[in-house]
Amino acid sequence: MHIKRTAIALLLAFLFACSRYGGHEPRAAAVKPDAERHEAPDFSLKDADGKTVRLSDYKGKVVLLDFWATWCGPCKIEIPWFREFQRKHKDRGFEVLGIAMDDDGWEEVKPFAARMNINYRLVLGNDATSQMYGGIEALPTTFLIDRKGKIAAAHVGLSSKKSFEDGIEQLLQDSISTATHRPVVPALIGAR
Repeated sequence: MHIKRTAIALLLAFLFACSRYGGHEPRAAAVKPDAERHEAPDFSLKDADGKTVRLSDYKGKVVLLDFWATWCGPCKIEIPWFREFQRKHKDRGFEVLGIAMDDDGWEEVKPFAARMNINYRLVLGNDATSQMYGGIEALPTTFLIDRKGKIAAAHVGLSSKKSFEDGIEQLLQDSISTATHRPVVPALIGAR
């Protein structure tokens, strides 16, 4: 009986998500060239401890910024991937930041996060934050942000794990090659 109720709840959540967010087809963008990237809008949102979190706090890191909700079926598929990415790439200057779009706030999000063993930081989103990012029309919507704070890719709807992995790896590698290919300025010896 419990399995049947769970299946019905998941089906209803999926139908609700499709009706609420237009049932858009998933779209995943490849990582844009640096010249085509735009600054990710900064925001100020609260985490589960009531601390203020700003996207600008993460400048210098590659960030996976995920707009999601507890009732979103595709979000539940991606969360284990994001946990893995957080664990695997944290030491390389990578962070996952989840923006929960649940109407019931932390009352719903905290127990869900505990059940899903979420190991990355969560904040509560709002309509203003959604509008800053072009009006989030589907959940999940996930942005890959480079170390300069620019949006390098956007994934609307459920994307493949490989698509995320490839984008993350490219952004982490890009920052290494940028650091290694900085021009060397020779010291002026004996300059007066």
